[in-house]
Amino acid sequence: MHILMTVNAAWNIWNFRRPLVEALSADGHQITVLAPPDDSVADLERIGCRFRPLEMSVKGLNPIEDLKLQRRLKRIFREEQPDAILSFTIKNNIFGALAARAVGVPFVPNVTGLGTAFLSGGLLQTVAEQLYRRAFGKLPIVFFQNEDDRDLFLDRKLVRADQARLLPGSGIDLVRFAAAEMPSADAPPVFLMIARLLRDKGVMEFVEAARLIKARHPSTRFQLLGAAGSENRSAIDTTTVEGWVAEGVVEYLGTTNDVRPAIAAASCVVLPSYREGAPRTLIEAAAMARPLIATDVPGCRAVVDTGVSGFLCEVRNADSLAMAMGRFLALSPDARTAMGQAGRAKMEREFDQGLVVAAYREALLTLTGNR
Repeated sequence: MHILMTVNAAWNIWNFRRPLVEALSADGHQITVLAPPDDSVADLERIGCRFRPLEMSVKGLNPIEDLKLQRRLKRIFREEQPDAILSFTIKNNIFGALAARAVGVPFVPNVTGLGTAFLSGGLLQTVAEQLYRRAFGKLPIVFFQNEDDRDLFLDRKLVRADQARLLPGSGIDLVRFAAAEMPSADAPPVFLMIARLLRDKGVMEFVEAARLIKARHPSTRFQLLGAAGSENRSAIDTTTVEGWVAEGVVEYLGTTNDVRPAIAAASCVVLPSYREGAPRTLIEAAAMARPLIATDVPGCRAVVDTGVSGFLCEVRNADSLAMAMGRFLALSPDARTAMGQAGRAKMEREFDQGLVVAAYREALLTLTGNR
């Protein structure tokens, strides 16, 4: 079959969906990626994908631009004539579903998170819900990455129970993200946060918690890894980050194509996000046997077993985050190691990438009448 995947950034497919691409390609399907281009296009083409650039505003809320996106998607779907479309990220899910319905192509969205619209509440959330209800109403399958998001869509009657299917995020390659030994107990503890530097990810709370901990444990290190000043309404600019570095409260690691060395060097991986679909960085860190600290919100709490593989804290609360960090610092080296091993075992039980591939294969068979 010809399978088209659409997303709001090519790197999303390369970083998060590569095992699915490789598995479907191995099954003999032709894969076309439709997304705004970036540095990962060459990598996608190297593993056999066709790439078609998509013009879209990732962060815009302009209804005229969104209508143009829907028309653009409809034209591309007609030209490409795929047998099925797999979609990820909010705008591609909503406007892709509407466009696919117009041209009669099977469409499978994956709700990877709810975004700023749902976090904002009020009119924005009302509009987003109306769009989801209209876009998803007639789809046979809608994938969700955590129970909270699925249940919210069911409660708001955005989808029906027979449509909703649950995935363990995008899955994890347990060989590539192998368990790593904890850093030496004699070295200063390192708290690592991996995320785009957005306020919605809890970066401000991470920095404030770092100040609180450093006042009591000056040798403790706090690291940020991820893009600053990205195209998002809650992005944190590079000048602010440079100020934190000059203050000595955090170390900024920039960006990387391979997070494994940073995870291996960390004592604990932290994500104080306001809401997640399935937090990839926590899943990768747990697979590498690192203890976790995250907010008690949808997505994060599906990955962290509090008191077992890590600790949960209150959302938007730097004091609560600092308290969780203090609890971690009070653990013995053996207890920290055991916590990391518990996270690894959970990933092996629940988050293996093979589960995701199997779910998509089944969905494609259902949608295309077992062709």
